[in-house]
Amino acid sequence: MFSDVFGSSFLLALPDDIFTIVTRSLSAKDVCNLGLCSRGLNTLVASDKVWLAQCDKLEFVPYRDLIEWRKGVCSYKALYSFLVNVQSLLGIWVHQNPELGNVVYVMPGFLSVVGCRIIPQEVGPLGLEDGPILWAPVFEILCNYEGSTAFFLHGRDRGNDYVYPGLLKSVNRTCNVLLLEAEPWNQSNGSKLVHSKSFDHQVDKEQLNKISRSESGIFKSRTIVGQSGKVATVPFSRLGFGDRRRLLDVVTSQVRVKVPDTTNVLLFPLLRTDEVGLQRDIVVLYERRLLLLQMYRCGDGLRDPEAGSKMLLEPTQLGSIEIRKSLDCISNFHSSNMGDEIRAHFTKKKTLSGLLKNGFKQILGKSSPTNSNHEFKKKTFSSCESKHALVDEFLQSGDTMGLSLRATTMKLSSYRAWPNMHDSRFALYKLPIQSPRAGQEHAGLWGGTFGWPPGTPSEDKPGKALFLVLISYEESEGQQLLIATKILEGTSYVLHPNGSAMFIANIGQPSADTFPWDTDEDSNPIYVKQSFIGEGIANGYGFRYPGSKPGSLFVIQDGLLAFMWKDSGAVLTLQRLNLPELLKKGERMPALSPVSNFAYLTKTYSNVFSGFSNSSNSMSSPRILHAGITQV
Repeated sequence: MFSDVFGSSFLLALPDDIFTIVTRSLSAKDVCNLGLCSRGLNTLVASDKVWLAQCDKLEFVPYRDLIEWRKGVCSYKALYSFLVNVQSLLGIWVHQNPELGNVVYVMPGFLSVVGCRIIPQEVGPLGLEDGPILWAPVFEILCNYEGSTAFFLHGRDRGNDYVYPGLLKSVNRTCNVLLLEAEPWNQSNGSKLVHSKSFDHQVDKEQLNKISRSESGIFKSRTIVGQSGKVATVPFSRLGFGDRRRLLDVVTSQVRVKVPDTTNVLLFPLLRTDEVGLQRDIVVLYERRLLLLQMYRCGDGLRDPEAGSKMLLEPTQLGSIEIRKSLDCISNFHSSNMGDEIRAHFTKKKTLSGLLKNGFKQILGKSSPTNSNHEFKKKTFSSCESKHALVDEFLQSGDTMGLSLRATTMKLSSYRAWPNMHDSRFALYKLPIQSPRAGQEHAGLWGGTFGWPPGTPSEDKPGKALFLVLISYEESEGQQLLIATKILEGTSYVLHPNGSAMFIANIGQPSADTFPWDTDEDSNPIYVKQSFIGEGIANGYGFRYPGSKPGSLFVIQDGLLAFMWKDSGAVLTLQRLNLPELLKKGERMPALSPVSNFAYLTKTYSNVFSGFSNSSNSMSSPRILHAGITQV
């Protein structure tokens, strides 16, 4: 009797709303376990009310958006599956190159997540809040009707915008690296071009862990054999850099899809105050999503009229012609596909040290050019094998190939919140963002310009370079330091290294300096709440090793921060940013070619993400307006 009163019968007797409140305090795993207790509870926990509460707990999007998104999926449980799968992707992702800043902000779209690159730019006369921020699409991940994912890379080629469909591999909940890879798999085994568990565990994790780099950066083993005696799948990361780049170029050239301009205007609802305009945006987004998902599901629909090929490629066909032709293999090594680094090394050795060595041997009467060349090739080939896997081995891993996005967790060292990055991986790195709390009230993303009043242009310069900084806190020698790390600057040519500290303030030492201005741009009196002693970035030992000069950080009313260099009197004024809102009222710009659009690995000090003037008031290249009109 006691167990019946307080058992499943008691829960089944509760009104739906009360039962939903009870299950809201449970984790999704506990809700599923509760459904295993009885057939009645299984039916009850599968209700939309229960899983709507679970979706709302994630705080992924506002409650109103969840109601709207439900119209595009079969159930709230399916929607929860998508949200929890992609939630760890949200946030700020960066790369070291270009030095001006490579900032990709991943945010909710419409039944999707969208990666948007903040373009280095200037703040115009309207200021940061009212002026449109410039951005370009990098990738998006759509939720289909069953709650699974569809990955699309964005890019541009010969004046046309394309999307490049691919797979989203399993997402690690603590992921800090996003990797763009070419992915072989076996279509003959029934695999389809959709996200499924069969792809998540295609390579055994223990085998992958065995493939690791030594301290010198050389792979310890060339091939891994599993317990069954079968050769494990060759990871994309084991290929040489040149081979990886060319494989990505080949795959993207084949899988690209041109989306009609009329359905490719919006990636997320705009920031609107009128309900009519918002509903109009939602209709456009629904149509665009359905079109992309239809293309994604139907192999025959994934065709580029110019390329004339499907998304799924046959490596056995492309391996002998297209892939090998694009990889531009060295004629002396028909059985190997070495990276650019190995070929450069071999050519240099052959032309310099090899010729000198053979010349001395001929003079001494001990020359054997043929044998010498043979021995050198043997040594070079052996070195290549130990460092990189062969392209042939990679292609034999499956009978089809496509793009994939992998969100993984790597052990990365960092310096003042900026991760140390690999310069040869097509990757983006997640910035750890501290949450504001007592004693660390200013943690988070800030943006602003040099000068006072903030964002006010001068007559000779209508725009000011936008700086994005990430403020974090760190303990050093018993002192609490506030560190403002630069992640983007809108100058025409980079002044400060990416990831360097624009300023560091000791929040335990008040500054005796006074703020030199009494009013703001509206002639309102200024109230300085706090001030701290600090050091600001300055010219040091070359670009890579900047120095510092003394200054003060001022905390001003209305949420402003201002750091002033003591000697020069220069002031950097910052305000806290809400990137989702800024992007929703921003202006979309054209993307780069697909691979470079994801990760631009070439070292450069200028703005490669825009072919236009830095000023947001004078664009010389077309920009995509949200009304669907192209303006010059």
